Amino acid sequence: MTKAVLVTGGAGYIGAHACKALAKSGYLPVVYDDLSLGHAAHIKWGPHVRGDIRDRAAIEAALRQHNAQAVIHFAALSAVGESMAEPARYYDTNVRGTMALLDAMVATGTPHLVFSSTAAVYGEPEKLPISEDAPLVPVNPYGRTKLVCERMAADYAAHGVKAVALRYFNASGADPETEIGEKRANETHLIPRAMMALQGYIHDFQVFGSDFPTPDGTAIRDYIHVTDLADGHVLALRYLENGGDPGAFNLGVGHGYSVLEILRAVAAASGREMPAPKGARRPGDPNILVADPSRAGQTLGFKPVHSDLKTIAETGWKW
Repeated sequence: MTKAVLVTGGAGYIGAHACKALAKSGYLPVVYDDLSLGHAAHIKWGPHVRGDIRDRAAIEAALRQHNAQAVIHFAALSAVGESMAEPARYYDTNVRGTMALLDAMVATGTPHLVFSSTAAVYGEPEKLPISEDAPLVPVNPYGRTKLVCERMAADYAAHGVKAVALRYFNASGADPETEIGEKRANETHLIPRAMMALQGYIHDFQVFGSDFPTPDGTAIRDYIHVTDLADGHVLALRYLENGGDPGAFNLGVGHGYSVLEILRAVAAASGREMPAPKGARRPGDPNILVADPSRAGQTLGFKPVHSDLKTIAETGWKW
C-alpha cells in the first residue's frame, strides 16, 4: 500500500516540487493548502485538502482521512521584508500554525515531521561556510519564527514526534520538465523578478544594495535548485523512517553567487540584456549566506545535481 504523506503548503513553489519528488519515490503526497499563496494547478500528484495551517481540527481530520504516516511542513509566510513590517502576522501563521500541526500529529499518532526551515535562523554568520553548529541569532522576524518552530518541533519529541529541520539556502530554478515552477502574486525573489522584468511584467526591478562588503558590492547567497531541494526532503523522510535521530541539516551547495553574477546568468539564459538599477539595502539582509552542507551529505546522502548556475537560470527561464 502506498504510504501517504501530508504536505502542508504543497501547492506552493517548493512544496509542489517536493510532491513530485515524493510521487516519484513511491509516496502519495496529500496536499494541505488553503491556496492563499499556492496554486491549484500545481496539485498534480495526489489529493488536495483545503484548510488553514492554524486549524488543528482540520489538520487532524486530514491526517486521519488519508492515514498519513508523516508530514512535510512548508506552509508559512516567508518574505523577510514583509516580516519586518508585519511581525505579528508571521508569528500567527508560522508559530501558531506549526503548533496546531504538531498537536494534530500527537493526537493522531503521526510520528515523523520534515520541517521547512531556513538559513535565516543563523542571522549574520560569524564564519563561513555556515555549519549547523553555528550560533542561531536571526536578524529578522521571519528567521525568528522559524527558529521558534524548530525548537518547538524538537521539544515535541516528548510527545512522540520525531522532527528533522531542513535549513534551506536560496531555492531557485524550476522543474526541468516545466510541469511546475516559481509563481507568486507578489514575487520577491531575485531570479524570477529579474526574468519578469525582462518580460515586461514588472517595472520596478532593482538591485537592493551595492555597498555590501563583497567583491562586487552585492549580497552573496548559496543558490540550490528546487529539484535538489525537493529530493532532500525525500531523503530526510527516509532517514526518519529508518530510525534516524531528530536534528537539523543545511540544504545548500557550499558556495555562493553575488546578485550581479546571478543577473549575468539570467542574461545568458534569456539572451537578453539585463538592466540592474541600484537601490538601497533592505533591512535585515545579511551580507553573505553560504552553507556547509556536509552533514546532509554524510547523514542523508544529499548530493545536489541540478544546482549549477547555468541549470538554475535556464530552467527558470524555460518555466
